[in-house]
Amino acid sequence: MLTLVFLTPEVTAHSSTLERPLPISPVPGKPERIVSLAPNITELVFALGRGDRIVGVTRHCDYPPEALDIPSVGSYVHLDLERIAALRPDLCLAVKDGNPKETVLRLESLGIPVYAMDPKNLDEVLRTVQELGELIGAEDQAERLLADANQRISAVNKALSGVSRRPAVFFQIGGSPVVSAGSGTLIDDLIMRAGGRNLAAGPVRYPKFSREEIIALGPDVLIVTSMSGESESHRALEQWRRWDSIPAARDERVFLVDPNLFHRGTLRLLDGLEILAELIHPERFKALQ
Repeated sequence: MLTLVFLTPEVTAHSSTLERPLPISPVPGKPERIVSLAPNITELVFALGRGDRIVGVTRHCDYPPEALDIPSVGSYVHLDLERIAALRPDLCLAVKDGNPKETVLRLESLGIPVYAMDPKNLDEVLRTVQELGELIGAEDQAERLLADANQRISAVNKALSGVSRRPAVFFQIGGSPVVSAGSGTLIDDLIMRAGGRNLAAGPVRYPKFSREEIIALGPDVLIVTSMSGESESHRALEQWRRWDSIPAARDERVFLVDPNLFHRGTLRLLDGLEILAELIHPERFKALQ
């Protein structure tokens, strides 16, 4: 039987992803051989001190560096079932929005338990840490991680206390075409927590924009990630800095950031939150330096 546990209420409508709860069977009490089917899961298991139990990862699992030495079972979309089965896992950890439903059903037929999660905001990431800690026998480490996380979040909240103006933020995550992050995404959650207003907020999770549309929006802060490649990202950065008709360029508030601190549902989102808060409200953090 398949073990499929959802940590978030949101249900994706995409036919190739996990759409609904499936029959549940017991998760092993102390899983010793774990296959991680997504980069954020791999990262969280390592953060919980159980990286030595991971026997298989996807080829996108590149953090921490030790994950690169673990056998690959394919991409998180195109998984190699034979490789997974050969690793004899007693637990697979999946993401609801990403790992194909068909693959999970095949794992069920092989008698391999699967536990699925899909945090959509920072609160859900913290809840995932707690529940994952309970699942893999790392409750004490989860408690320490959560205490540190809550302390860091409280520090940002304190620094931004009383902020009356939310600068308009455009967060570019793709260059050809220009793509941003809409409502219900990790980036949208971080922008709001960091005291900004997400210009891409709306029903489309990852909307596309023309350069003219972005100029018309007039962002106060413009963030570019290096997701589309180092050279393209630097080129986009320099192009935006030349558009002095938008406030962000005119005030020298166009920045390049590491995408992994904003895109992955892991505890590194805390780094992203702190960076974003300081970029959006530098006046609130000068006294803390």
